[in-house]
Amino acid sequence: MTEASARPLDSAFARHRAGWADAALLAAAVATYFIADQYLALATQVIIMIIFALSLDLALGFGGIETLGHAAFFGTGAYAAGLYALHLSGEPITGLLVGAAAGTVLGVLSGAVVLRTRGLTLVMLTLAIAAMLSQFATVAKGITGGDDGLTGYTVRPVLGLFAFDLYGRTAYLYALAALAAAFGLARLVVNSPFGLTMRGIRDNPLRMRFLGVNVTRRLVTLYAFSGAIAGLAGALQAQVTGLVGVDSLSFILSGNVLIALILGGTGRLYGAFLGAALFVVVSDRAAAIDPFNWLFALGALLILTVRFAPNGVLAALERAALRIAGR
Repeated sequence: MTEASARPLDSAFARHRAGWADAALLAAAVATYFIADQYLALATQVIIMIIFALSLDLALGFGGIETLGHAAFFGTGAYAAGLYALHLSGEPITGLLVGAAAGTVLGVLSGAVVLRTRGLTLVMLTLAIAAMLSQFATVAKGITGGDDGLTGYTVRPVLGLFAFDLYGRTAYLYALAALAAAFGLARLVVNSPFGLTMRGIRDNPLRMRFLGVNVTRRLVTLYAFSGAIAGLAGALQAQVTGLVGVDSLSFILSGNVLIALILGGTGRLYGAFLGAALFVVVSDRAAAIDPFNWLFALGALLILTVRFAPNGVLAALERAALRIAGR
């Protein structure tokens, strides 16, 4: 192999190596487990939101797919995992796979229709699909439990050994393992030739069509993969809480994950970690201080981020670190 041909291969492997950011995230996860063990339930919700934000970043940040109905995948995965545990098996890992598969199927079916459009039409179609699924979950009480939610299912111990405890230790480690798998797959996809093609489609779809790329097919593929990750997040939520409500399909949830991603920064993957953590922790602390007006704190945080860090908090931190390093 020549030196010229070896360089692209070395570069490809380098993109998948763990870096300082991965080490910092792992250290934070371990520290949370041992130091802040009384907040493991909240930390588990942070992890679920990170997985959900990762799925949205794949669609929006890397594919340029504008959506306000991403909760459709989350809720579909949650209901699929809940129904699987209720009627077939309470085995948790296969339940996660069922939720991911349900999100994938929804991504293929809906993406084949909505991704032929762009702009405001696309946004409204994604919103309409989520609204239709939410309405179906409300009226199909015999299947979903309606407004009361889907309950009565039991999730068995993970690997037959680790039961979900009241302190949330098993749930936290289980969610952490799911996040590691989802993040590894997402990074593998975005750094692959397919991911590079998707960035080209995001920046200039017309030029990619002239180059012979089937833009719609690739968008549907990415949308389905994004749906799989979101469905996994929903399934994880269903297993950890033991309840699936209609709000898992709501516009509010779609808006929340979009805000979380905006806070962290789109098209970066790591922005989902920072944005989801900020969103969940700030929301929780603000609600604890003032249960009636806590949204003001979240709104102020979003306004400050858009004003002073329009590319996300992560990008602002990187710029600050570069300035310090330069000095």
